[in-house]
Amino acid sequence: MARIWSDENRFRTWLAVEVAATETLAEAGLVPKEAAQAIKQRADFRLDRIHEIEAEVRHDVIAFTTAVAEIVGPHARWFHYGLTSNDVVDTAQALLIRTGIPKPSAISPAS
Repeated sequence: MARIWSDENRFRTWLAVEVAATETLAEAGLVPKEAAQAIKQRADFRLDRIHEIEAEVRHDVIAFTTAVAEIVGPHARWFHYGLTSNDVVDTAQALLIRTGIPKPSAISPAS
């Protein structure tokens, strides 16, 4: 469970959400396809860099997107395009919860 909720895994999940969103926007013609391809190929982060930026800006998503943009390079302007922080965080949170609950049907509402 600790691995699922680690910073590394949380940011990896955010990255997967961001890349999927960029690819979808490219398919819809809202993001250049070459930008989506470049983002998919280059998108990565250094955990220490995210923490360094977050200490300054005090916003985890801004720190994350800034750290990824530094690695992506010129196509970074399309990273996080059209998304809010909640779009990324909430979607990733749902994916992480699903990962942590192998049998969702085993959960029953409180009586």
